[in-house]
Amino acid sequence: MFRYVVVLLGLISLWPLFDATPAQSEAIKLGVILPLTGKLGHFGDMSRKSFALAAQDINTRGGVNGKPLELHIADTAGNPRVASDAVQRLASENQVAAVAGGGSSSAAWAAATSCQERKLPYLITSAAADKLTEQGWPYVFRLNTPSGEYSRPLEGFLKELGEIRAVAILHENTLFGFDTSREWVDRFRKLGIRISMKWGYDEGTADFRPVLTRIGAKGPDMIYMISRANDGASIMRQALELGVNARFFAGGTQDFLTISFRNGAGEAAESVCATALWTPTVPYPGAGAFHEQFLQKHGFPPDYHGAQAYAALQVIADAMGRAGSSDGGAVRQALAGTDMMTVYGPVRFVSYGKKTQQNRLPTCLVQWQGGNQEIVWPRNLATSDYQ
Repeated sequence: MFRYVVVLLGLISLWPLFDATPAQSEAIKLGVILPLTGKLGHFGDMSRKSFALAAQDINTRGGVNGKPLELHIADTAGNPRVASDAVQRLASENQVAAVAGGGSSSAAWAAATSCQERKLPYLITSAAADKLTEQGWPYVFRLNTPSGEYSRPLEGFLKELGEIRAVAILHENTLFGFDTSREWVDRFRKLGIRISMKWGYDEGTADFRPVLTRIGAKGPDMIYMISRANDGASIMRQALELGVNARFFAGGTQDFLTISFRNGAGEAAESVCATALWTPTVPYPGAGAFHEQFLQKHGFPPDYHGAQAYAALQVIADAMGRAGSSDGGAVRQALAGTDMMTVYGPVRFVSYGKKTQQNRLPTCLVQWQGGNQEIVWPRNLATSDYQ
């Protein structure tokens, strides 16, 4: 009989998702933490659906060493305290062998701290603040690209373009927003680009017109937005309304390449660029099939959050299969030795600079053109010229 359990702790909701075979007493329990409610709820739900799809596929093929995966999913609402409590609940009551997921960097930081204290392996899937893998935590791994490395394709493009002299930066007042904006100030200056204005705002701000009017008066060549999809859409709609005519609009997150941003911004999305971590056309085995499977099941396409979630379960299943145990230390050691291909790309956790156990992936610059996403940089991957 299918079990449905809801445990309430603050804003935490826990429930298992699993295939019915083999016997549930043999199931391997995994924790998943996601922002299913709140401002990031749309992306959390997409990740939840993708984790469930991956578990279904893995269990259909026989699970891990003959045992099915059983997912226990907790809603963090993007709140650090709730994320920490979620890890405690998953570890003590559900006795999960590992935790995966993410959302906001602040919530992921709290979860990582809690997992490290409990020696519980944690695979971050979608939190980008650089410092998350700069603490030397042996039980914390990250699948997705950190924010400090989003810059590579955009920097290369700006050098090639050579026509941007001044930039205005808008950033959300979050850990991710502050860290990323500081990094970009340094990068722009090294590129010889003057910072005409830098402005922080609270997530969910409804009216950007006052700051956009000030930006318009300064006349920067470029506006760089370190924003989530809804805020980015509002900025672009209001910029179009006010006639703010910067030559180049770029988003500092891949949220600017989501359907949520495209629908929210409408015609104002045209020509906006952002660094892409993943698209359905990447040449990775299973990427296209995952995209089609998700689309057919849910009626809308997955974005990179979905690909990260699906790949995370591929990685954990592979590690647990090699570990042959649910012991935290054994799983951690197996994760550290990961070297595999997923729908999200190659995964191998390496140390470089200040980072440890960080996956590295190629990125590209993508632009909205005629309602479609076109790769415009680097040239060897480009599907269209920049407009």
